[in-house]
Amino acid sequence: MIFDTHAHYDDRAFDEDRDELLSSLPDRGVGRVVNVTSTLESLEKSRDIAEKYDHIYTSAGLHPTEIYDLTLSDLSYVEELCSYEKCVAVGEIGLDYHYPDTNVRMQKDFFAAQLEIAIRRGLPVIIHSRDAAKDTMDTMRSYDLKDIGGVVHCYSYSLEMAREYVEMGMHIGIGGVVTYKNGRKLKECAQKLPLESIVLETDCPYLSPEPNRGKRNSSLNINYVAQEIAHIRGLTIDEVKSATWDNALRLYHMDSARG
Repeated sequence: MIFDTHAHYDDRAFDEDRDELLSSLPDRGVGRVVNVTSTLESLEKSRDIAEKYDHIYTSAGLHPTEIYDLTLSDLSYVEELCSYEKCVAVGEIGLDYHYPDTNVRMQKDFFAAQLEIAIRRGLPVIIHSRDAAKDTMDTMRSYDLKDIGGVVHCYSYSLEMAREYVEMGMHIGIGGVVTYKNGRKLKECAQKLPLESIVLETDCPYLSPEPNRGKRNSSLNINYVAQEIAHIRGLTIDEVKSATWDNALRLYHMDSARG
């Protein structure tokens, strides 16, 4: 079995076949999925999905580019979802400076407030960081997160920075980009980081791996990610699946028997 630690099945891209696809995952080798929230609307949608399927869990968090019409008081909805028994993390949260209209101060305020929710609730964090390497790291350094841990999702920075995150108690999320020819930095991380620090993810419907790049992604493609990591590290795909399954259980504070 394989564990997809980061998916977005509440996305409209799955409206036509969501039930059929999600129902089929366990029989097709995907044992667990965490559906990760990004907007206020997705909080309720993701909980509904987790309620319907035993093998799917949810997170609670607001993506840094989805906060501009909100106030910090809206984070009460995030904290409320943290009480749900199948909510396993706070995320995805972080910083994203990719777009020209970025409100850096507002992003930092929401990031810090959601880190504090995670600490209060004892939940791991799912970190989104795009074009914001220094500020993300500086913020993370200012909190003691070793007790809760977390994952830097869709990792895109250097091996040296990844090693620092691992020292902080974080996991590194590796998805479809590791299969791309231009994914050199991520391939290096996949090769040289301790295997116990790596988890697999799709970020579906985005970032499909080769050979399906450019098409809608789903958890059914995660085998390509595991296969590439196995090739890079000189392991069997079963060894990668087994190790990353255990890593994901540890990341999300789950025990192996949890349904």
